[in-house]
Amino acid sequence: MSAVADFRIVRNSTVGAELTEEKAKLLTEKLGVRSLKDGELLVNEGEANQTLFILASGKLAVTSKDADGVEQPVYTMKEGECAGTRAFVEQSPRKATLRSVGDSTVYTLTPGDFESLIDSRPRLAFMVMRALFRVTHANLSRMNRESKELANYITKTQGRY
Repeated sequence: MSAVADFRIVRNSTVGAELTEEKAKLLTEKLGVRSLKDGELLVNEGEANQTLFILASGKLAVTSKDADGVEQPVYTMKEGECAGTRAFVEQSPRKATLRSVGDSTVYTLTPGDFESLIDSRPRLAFMVMRALFRVTHANLSRMNRESKELANYITKTQGRY
């Protein structure tokens, strides 16, 4: 994979779902590219790094520390998914660690690069923010569904166990 982001990958990502080719190319100009080897750390839980990540190729393991400080698996990201929406929007510390599973390529968008779009390309900035809202909403819906399934399992209601 090259050191320049590919607009086609951006368009096929959760962030670029509604972008035209032209808008995807404009966004791509603001993206950095990071190549990771198997097991390489992208970002650590608690870091002040507010960069948004789009997984261009490979997989990323998402882990979080439990009450005893032991890293526990949370999710495995697939190509096209993004991570860091909360840290990116809220400018807050990371709530999870991201590590490459096999070799992977990640596109990065810093808050500063994104903010430059607000003045020069406000419609594009709006579309990106709307996509981030959709991603956040989908994650919350998934977590609520999993929580309900777990509660049903524990109480043995509304299902066969």
